[in-house]
Amino acid sequence: MFRKHNFIVPTLVAALLAGCSGGSTTPGASGTAPALAATTGSATSYASVKWAGGGYVTGLVYHPTTAGLMYARTDIGGAYRWNDSNGSWTPITDGIGFSGGESEFHGVESIALDPANDQLVYLVTGVYTKDGGGNPINGRIYASSNRGLTWTHYDLPFPVGGNEGGRAIGERLKLDPTNPSTMFYASRTAGLWKSTNSGQTWTQTGLSSTVLTGAQIQAIGAVKGVEQIMFDNSNVGGGQTTWIMYAAVAPDYGQVAGLTSILYKSVNGGFSWTPVSVPSNVSGYYVPHMVRASDGMYYVVFNQNAGEGAGGPGYLYKFGGVAGNESWTQLSSITTGGGYGGVSVYGTGSTARIALAVTGTWSAAGPVVQLSDNGGSTWREIAGGMLHYGGQFWGWIDDVEIDPVNRDHIMHVTGGGVWETWNASSATPSWDFPNNNLEETATLAIVTPPAGAPYKFVNSAGDIGTWVQTDLATTPTRGPLADWNNGNYADVLWSDPNYIVGAGLNNATQPKSVFGFWSGDAGNSWSNFATLPAGAAANDSDNGSIVTTSRNNVIWAPSGSVPSYTTNNGASWTATNLPAPANPGGWANGYRLVVDRKNPNKVYAYDSGGAFWGPAGKVYVSTDGGHNFTLSQGSVSANLYHNAFDLTSMVVNPNVEGDLWLADGNAVYHSTNSGSTWTRLNGFATVGDDGARGQLHGASVIALGKAQAGSPYSAAIYVVGTMNGVWGLYHSDDGGATWARFNDDAHQYGGIGAMAGDWNTYGRVYFSGAGRGLIYTN
Repeated sequence: MFRKHNFIVPTLVAALLAGCSGGSTTPGASGTAPALAATTGSATSYASVKWAGGGYVTGLVYHPTTAGLMYARTDIGGAYRWNDSNGSWTPITDGIGFSGGESEFHGVESIALDPANDQLVYLVTGVYTKDGGGNPINGRIYASSNRGLTWTHYDLPFPVGGNEGGRAIGERLKLDPTNPSTMFYASRTAGLWKSTNSGQTWTQTGLSSTVLTGAQIQAIGAVKGVEQIMFDNSNVGGGQTTWIMYAAVAPDYGQVAGLTSILYKSVNGGFSWTPVSVPSNVSGYYVPHMVRASDGMYYVVFNQNAGEGAGGPGYLYKFGGVAGNESWTQLSSITTGGGYGGVSVYGTGSTARIALAVTGTWSAAGPVVQLSDNGGSTWREIAGGMLHYGGQFWGWIDDVEIDPVNRDHIMHVTGGGVWETWNASSATPSWDFPNNNLEETATLAIVTPPAGAPYKFVNSAGDIGTWVQTDLATTPTRGPLADWNNGNYADVLWSDPNYIVGAGLNNATQPKSVFGFWSGDAGNSWSNFATLPAGAAANDSDNGSIVTTSRNNVIWAPSGSVPSYTTNNGASWTATNLPAPANPGGWANGYRLVVDRKNPNKVYAYDSGGAFWGPAGKVYVSTDGGHNFTLSQGSVSANLYHNAFDLTSMVVNPNVEGDLWLADGNAVYHSTNSGSTWTRLNGFATVGDDGARGQLHGASVIALGKAQAGSPYSAAIYVVGTMNGVWGLYHSDDGGATWARFNDDAHQYGGIGAMAGDWNTYGRVYFSGAGRGLIYTN
């Protein structure tokens, strides 16, 4: 079950990485590839490996006047544009502005569309409102004049939390419908803001001047802040200011800011605000959504709690805000078994169609979506218990939208994608899962088998678990656990790829539990290890590894723990002689283990140092199948940099014994003698200071794949890093002597966190973007 993304995007772990400040310049994103000789060729196509959905779509936004034009925002995977003609999605945050130093801007907190120009779209982005130390970090606004093909961005003076609690609230960004260059943003921690130049500069409004400190943000947790605003105007264009508007304020912010109501009104364009009385039974509630019908009536959802699948009680009220008639009429309520999330209205008055999202219920029988065709007088369930072509459709139903030009077409979000019906008027509507090319999974590790294996790769991912992928265009079915879980890492036996081992975290148990597993038949069936090695149960981070040297023989390196080995498929474990991995400042860190595919008695262990302020990286070598290790003095002499686990990588060339490649976050190193000595390659270099926002790491991920025919080296080499100041994916066909950029500026995906090369097809790599699932190249 896909309930949340609560793990950190891999490229964010060492530091909260971002882009430059202000304007549209993005370091390393808009330049051309450096002039590098000899190695030629780049990826000619990019496609998504099929999962379909997989992550939390936090909001759907229709254009108010252009039929079929709609956008979706996600918590860690960027934004998408709906293709109404074929029921598919186009990702719009893969290119410039979303490169290796900008993964934190793949969390989209709000979308706004210009009602007078359907080419204009705005995104407010930022994954978290605070860094690991509790310090506020500000977000960005992106603007596109071509429906998301290209972007300009401006830094915001307030934090944004696209992956924080209550992230389906809103929309927080609203454009004045008659004067769209004027926009407002309902921020989580700093009150309500206004821009009169399409987001380039911002000032606080008179609603509140309170800006929460890092300590206050830390104490409250996921601050909901000012939740949204609504203009008392349905006209489009004209250039006149809309003077009357309403703002909903979450109680968590209102209490600190000294506000006396959860709803405020301005009659002077946001200059000053007065409290509006709300029904007494919802005083102190959150307002996840509210909409305005064309007759000027507001439909406002109140819920006692706010967050993903938040429980109730919940209430839907109609609010008469026209000509001072500020009266309330209760239309619906839920007091047990869930709460209310989104609301959408088609039409007006007693014949208005209202769709109401029931969130936090965990049954296919519902309630899931309630529908009224008489302005809220009576209701019926249209999703729970109905025919669905797909999997889970209940849970986080935090937004629902009626198509503005087709009242029978209704969509709602979940923690795992989007659902729709085209026959909402039927007594028994049917639903499908329109998630073609919407891929919002977060791969944590990936391993490819040797050429000729009966599968493509093993994918270890957050929330969806571990899966063996046999067909790139089909959602996989071979996994050890179908319930809500994290797949942390896995390995395949090179001499017998039917044998697969892995480890993960079962999120559905209480408390959550670490488990290890194996398959002897390429993932058709699975068994759990009977026991766990020391440290595994208490360390559930994906910053570790597991490898196998032969059937039944496994070495597991849990985060923060001394690796252990088993010779009996997990019936018992014995600690290796490795020291505990570095643990600077408490950052999760474990060993990266790799097995020499030509001589599996050799196993290599890499400790990256754990953080940029940690000790130097080190490599250890075993010649007895991973039972005992010796420190490589050559790795000490190489003076490997100290970096976080997720910013480093080590791989072995399966065609040559003792042929190792290592990326320490800053540079690439090569050993041809089983780690005894290491040679640093020229060209890769980090841009930016340690821990700085926008730092572009010199070399963070390395992978090997099938060599080009006639190449002097037996594998193609792929490196994610920065060369001549340009971040990208680079490749070499001649053992690292020369390099060429493999990707381009339109295919950056918010950075690359995991990667593996294919051993059947030259030029094919599988890699993870920031919450963008798995991409493969040709």
